[in-house]
Amino acid sequence: MSDETAFHQLPAEERLFRQRHSAAHVLAEAVLEMFPEAKYAIGPPIENGFYYDFDLPRPLTPDDLETLEARMRVSVERDLPIVGQQIPKEEARRIFAEQPYKLELIADIEDPTVGYFRHGEFQDLCRGGHTERTGQLGAFKLTHVAGAYWRGDEHRPMLQRIYGALFPTQEELDAYLTAREEAERRDHRRLGPELDLYHLDPISPGSPFFHPKGAVLYQTLVDYIRSLYPKYGYQEVITPQMFDTEIFKTSGHYDLFPDMFKMRDDEVESGLKPMNCPGHCMLYRYGLHSYRELPIRYAEFTRLHRNERSGVLHGLTRVRSFSQDDAHIYCTLEQQPEEIAHFFDMVREVYGDLGLLDVEVKIATRGEYFIGEIENWNRAEQQLQEAVAAAGWSYTIAPGEAAFYAPKVEFHFRDALGRSWQLGTIQIDQAMPTRFGLRYIGADGAEHVPVMIHRAVLGSLERFLGVYIEHVEGRFPLWLAPTQAVVIPIADRHLDYAEEVRSALAAKGLRAQVDSGPDRMGAKIRQAQLQKVPYMLVVGDREAEARAVGVRTRSGGDLGAMPLEELVERLAGERDSRASE
Repeated sequence: MSDETAFHQLPAEERLFRQRHSAAHVLAEAVLEMFPEAKYAIGPPIENGFYYDFDLPRPLTPDDLETLEARMRVSVERDLPIVGQQIPKEEARRIFAEQPYKLELIADIEDPTVGYFRHGEFQDLCRGGHTERTGQLGAFKLTHVAGAYWRGDEHRPMLQRIYGALFPTQEELDAYLTAREEAERRDHRRLGPELDLYHLDPISPGSPFFHPKGAVLYQTLVDYIRSLYPKYGYQEVITPQMFDTEIFKTSGHYDLFPDMFKMRDDEVESGLKPMNCPGHCMLYRYGLHSYRELPIRYAEFTRLHRNERSGVLHGLTRVRSFSQDDAHIYCTLEQQPEEIAHFFDMVREVYGDLGLLDVEVKIATRGEYFIGEIENWNRAEQQLQEAVAAAGWSYTIAPGEAAFYAPKVEFHFRDALGRSWQLGTIQIDQAMPTRFGLRYIGADGAEHVPVMIHRAVLGSLERFLGVYIEHVEGRFPLWLAPTQAVVIPIADRHLDYAEEVRSALAAKGLRAQVDSGPDRMGAKIRQAQLQKVPYMLVVGDREAEARAVGVRTRSGGDLGAMPLEELVERLAGERDSRASE
């Protein structure tokens, strides 16, 4: 059987893995040809392609990527055999004597031999899993360069990571690259500053500065969630930002949460809270509770802080300072199913109002490390499955992915580009109430341990906004848009009427502004469209005389002239209905 035949008889997933793995080797070959003094580190296959990390004499440019890609194609055309074997570590040290990253890897391998692969003059350490020849790579393209710490340690050297995309056919590669371009166009890290919503600054890494428009967006979202609390029976609370770290030892978070901001005052170690649940347990523990009071539902929006490594910070979706639409419910075992059902109702309402229609449900079950009793875990996992099924959702099981204190239901939203994001969660916890000594007096006059339900609909508001900005491409529905309408006077003599229009909208609680700048009307309309303002309201002589406005939309539609009073009612109705585009 020929090498070609053997390779093509492999399962498609294995073939693709080998193609991407081999492409990383071919990339490294091209880099070493271009920079003979380069030090090369590791280069694995990844989802959608491959990468390789290098210590290079200078930063790479886009032109360098084109040159490297051309060099890779030469290797593909040569169709060189890729061969591998196990060699003694001493021989490997000799081969890679000038490559410090390879020597470190060799030192970490416990076996007396290491994997060694080569094609042509190129040689590398490798466990294997390759095509038989360099001509079998498929369709590929080098996409970008990013910084990456050696072994993910910010105290180690910063390397240049070259990424490439690879698919079996050119058609699949082109489809991926098109989707990637669309993702870059929607990237919240670009749109956020462009729309004047927020920015990030090294003066406070991972902590967004929300501009006035961004603050309106953020607070409107908070106010919306808060408006649902009376309907669903939540009481909003505020707990401290800083605690003696003994509270996190009690909850079980201390050893499992190394990214907590900590400080010491005399002999007391304190920490900024990374989550709300321990504080809510302390709040519940203040005073005696009767079964007649339950369920008690505490909700909170205060700031949380997690000392994420700088290398993993990413716009709004991975930050150090954030807030959650967080709540904890204390109830009896008998009340638990109804509480879960009420939460599902809230999820449906919120996701519907936000236009988040493509939602998948997962149930994360107990992992190897957990706190609490196994029988409580088993019962909670069964109850969650029953509750999800009763709500009419299909679901998948995520074995071992629960938090250490409770199983959970996860709501995963698939965005406009087909990417999946985890948003809401609900967890049934009987471990933490026991650890905090929480009690209520039952109808029998005896003390009982309440069930604690952790729940969030959107999760981190910062992360949600990052996801949502990309999903809607910054085109927020009217009710969320920071500026809902821009009034555009054709000439300076129309400024007074433009202000009258703005005041009429403001009287209905609509966020409108007048563009009184010197630009022509067309330029003002274009600027409002670039800022993705839902409505542009043009006023001139005829509109002022008729007490009307010319209505245009950000998508370029012209709705023509409309009486001012009718327009105000129309926009207020659209806002109140929370209609999505």
